[in-house]
Amino acid sequence: MAERVEPHALPDVRDLTVGVLGGTGDQGRGLAHRWSRAGLAVVVGSRDPDRARLAAAGLGHGVVGAANLQAAEQSDVVVVAVPWSAHASTLAPLSAALAGRVVVDCVNPLGFDKQGAYALPVEQGSAAEQAAAMLPQSRVVGAFHHVSASLLLDESVATLDCDVMVVGDDRDATDVVRALAFAVPGMRGIYAGRLRNAHQVEALTANLISVNRRYRAHAGVRVTDV
Repeated sequence: MAERVEPHALPDVRDLTVGVLGGTGDQGRGLAHRWSRAGLAVVVGSRDPDRARLAAAGLGHGVVGAANLQAAEQSDVVVVAVPWSAHASTLAPLSAALAGRVVVDCVNPLGFDKQGAYALPVEQGSAAEQAAAMLPQSRVVGAFHHVSASLLLDESVATLDCDVMVVGDDRDATDVVRALAFAVPGMRGIYAGRLRNAHQVEALTANLISVNRRYRAHAGVRVTDV
């Protein structure tokens, strides 16, 4: 089979600074870990700047820690990796600081009961669409919902066998986020439609949690024939 060719070149993201809000949690720290080792400048953000600095020190590779506001102001691209319960309250005071920036929302609105994980309804349709409504001057993209935090943080895992489904209405912004996915060895960023499609991307995480529990795995997503 002939190697597939990208329809157009992805941007060079090596000079960008990536801020990770919620960077003290496993998902945020895992993404910061991989990007910093790929040579990107990374700022870990938290409501508690001391926790952010402690997490950054543990990651090394030039990662710095700061309060969420400072992390947003210092970054070109800002990843939102907070729990769903803290999503709106984290973004509310950052609208001005995030104006004009690419904001990557990887939050999954999920509930849990005796039957397992399930998708929660969101008034705006999805967490990413809620972010877009709260940050009207930002370029909001949904991505990195299905990447295992355990694998991201595992030093013995050299490559991540995982595709990142990227949704958004700004093609330049989605290309930046896809390039950030490709910066991690083994990972690919796959454009998956407009921001209105974010709900089913976020909800799929509930299915992956069920897969992981049944098979004791760290399942991700691979898109075939691309």
